[in-house]
Amino acid sequence: MPFFGETIAIVTVLCWTISVQCFGIASKEVGATAVNIVRITVALLIFSVFLTIRDGSPIPTHFPPEAWNYLLLSGVVGFFIGDYCLFKALAMMGPRIAMLLQSLSAPAAAIIGWMFLSENYNLQQWAGILVTLAGVAIVILERQPAQSPATVKGNQVTAKALMFSLGGLLGQAGGFVLSKAGMQTADGYLDAFSATQIRAIAAFFCFILLFTIRGKWRGFGSVLKNRRVMAIIVGGTFVGPFLGVSLSLLTLHYLSTGVASTLLSLVPVTIIPFAIFLHKEKVSFRAIGGAMVAVAGVGLLMW
Repeated sequence: MPFFGETIAIVTVLCWTISVQCFGIASKEVGATAVNIVRITVALLIFSVFLTIRDGSPIPTHFPPEAWNYLLLSGVVGFFIGDYCLFKALAMMGPRIAMLLQSLSAPAAAIIGWMFLSENYNLQQWAGILVTLAGVAIVILERQPAQSPATVKGNQVTAKALMFSLGGLLGQAGGFVLSKAGMQTADGYLDAFSATQIRAIAAFFCFILLFTIRGKWRGFGSVLKNRRVMAIIVGGTFVGPFLGVSLSLLTLHYLSTGVASTLLSLVPVTIIPFAIFLHKEKVSFRAIGGAMVAVAGVGLLMW
């Protein structure tokens, strides 16, 4: 089927666009760490039920040890470090700016894939990466219009927020490359849903350790009792970590790491309508223009 990998990538973008909204709202109310623990726990439950029904086992015991090692490391780098930093950035800067910065993980993944997986990119594809970067930079460097104190308090682009964004994009890029390395075998690619569950297992134990070290368990009960937040997290988990992340790994069966991750960077474009109508943000023509430049860069990668 022509453009099958590209189609999967677009569906993934839509899943992530919805899940980002859910987790952004929940993180502002109860904190990024609590959201991540609930999110990973719910994801593991969904994966276990799904794999038991499909394969007869709650975990992929048929995966070779080397695949487990790569995917567990991918879970630590991508699901734990990358997602924790991303959620902190979401709470500080808001979904639109945080995801615009996060789109830089696409060229980062291309470079890491080129260095460690021997993936080759022609001049047109590297040009597409640079154009995508230029589009993102246009939006990042624009001056924000005057906003109300309440809006500014929740959406500030500070040095700390930028550091969390950097950690998020590098974690996502590194995790993506490690996932592809773990899924590659002599007989083909391993199942994307099973691979995602292994990543989630590693992230789960990392978040449990972090939560324990930070002494956050005392107030965790209030998060579980907040039905509204729990409903938002569960919905976002099904659409994001279960469907979205699994489909993103499925794109690696058909596309190179750089092309796949760049297509997945379209989230900042699809998130703009949410910023306008849901978050009441003032999106300038310059921001929209920057998003269009980024899309043009993606176009160069596809042709």
